[in-house]
Amino acid sequence: MKTSRGAQERKRTFLMITIPVLVLFFCFNTLPLIKGFIYSFTNFKGYGSYEWVGLRNYVDLFQDSRVGKSYLFTFKYALVGTIITNVISLVLALGLNSKIKGKSVLRGIYFIPNVLGGLVIGYIFSFIFTYVLPVLGQKMGIEALSSSMLSSTGKAWIAIVIVGCWQAIAMNTIIYISGLQTVPEDVYEAGSIDGVTGWKQFKYLTFPLIIPFFGINMVLCMKNFLMVFDQIMALTKGGPSQSTESISYLIYQNGMSGGQFGFQSANAFVFFVVIVAVSVLQMTVTNKKEEQL
Repeated sequence: MKTSRGAQERKRTFLMITIPVLVLFFCFNTLPLIKGFIYSFTNFKGYGSYEWVGLRNYVDLFQDSRVGKSYLFTFKYALVGTIITNVISLVLALGLNSKIKGKSVLRGIYFIPNVLGGLVIGYIFSFIFTYVLPVLGQKMGIEALSSSMLSSTGKAWIAIVIVGCWQAIAMNTIIYISGLQTVPEDVYEAGSIDGVTGWKQFKYLTFPLIIPFFGINMVLCMKNFLMVFDQIMALTKGGPSQSTESISYLIYQNGMSGGQFGFQSANAFVFFVVIVAVSVLQMTVTNKKEEQL
């Protein structure tokens, strides 16, 4: 009887916790997605009445050069940012996981960028790129830095990559450190007996054992970079000449204040499908790599 009563209490507690969470998730995640999908078939401007237009928004979406340009920029930014972030994060994780003094303090310091808000970091770097770097560039005679990177159509995206990577490296490093700590010391000892040290140790022992963590970082990093918004809002607002306009920023700018709510709802739904497809592809490739190892 006591066991049955205890099981019922646990079940009741589980339902009391789970049901409110599911209701909140549906109200603030699933329901907006469904409503956005419905609006994508209308000419809704964000206010007033609207009419059903069928698939016209989706047809226009693939013919809009501004949308195509924003997709190209977003994927270029995401690919470059993901590669740079994971390379630097893995190097930092290897260093912070080694036997050095004060590594706990260093881990805390490296995690600070992840605590700060994206807009706060963006405005700080905006000041640096606009005022500090040009002055240093002029004094040091470096022509490439003598003017603001944010005012150049060819360099503005590099500034956004720098800020995005600086913030993303913190979390990725922590995840890699967690993966490195799961590697048994016996593996390294056995490898050293066979003469596997240095680069060979990382290539044949360390990296294969942290492939799951590498896969997680790649998926999360790619998703976050594809959804870039805060950095662009703080640094360039899509400029100069719409050269740094990401998909998320375009959806926000034209959907909320540009009278294209229905059209940008279609854009948002297509973007959602693209992100899911990219994430599934990444996980599939990573899983196959794990099976091969």
